[in-house]
Amino acid sequence: MRTLNLIAILALILLTSCTWVKPTDSGQHVQLSNESQISQCKKIGKTTVSVLDKVGFVSRSEDLVAKELSTLARNSGASMGGDTVVPVDAPSNGEQSFDVYQCGR
Repeated sequence: MRTLNLIAILALILLTSCTWVKPTDSGQHVQLSNESQISQCKKIGKTTVSVLDKVGFVSRSEDLVAKELSTLARNSGASMGGDTVVPVDAPSNGEQSFDVYQCGR
């Protein structure tokens, strides 16, 4: 029984370190920028993306969650016709908002 519990815990830990979000072909071409880099850009919208920040009772890595949120924002920005996304706020509970811009890159 103890071995089974250990295996379950190890599997849960491994799952919390996995990246499930992959960039789309068009999302790969979208830049993640900041406010100072978009002065010549046209804002075309906003997107809010979310991922799991916990698997069961185990929290996932904040860096991994932030990376996945950025990837989802880039994918979403591409589907909206944008080429640049800028975070509006910090990640919170696996969710983050981004403004989408067309900068002609």
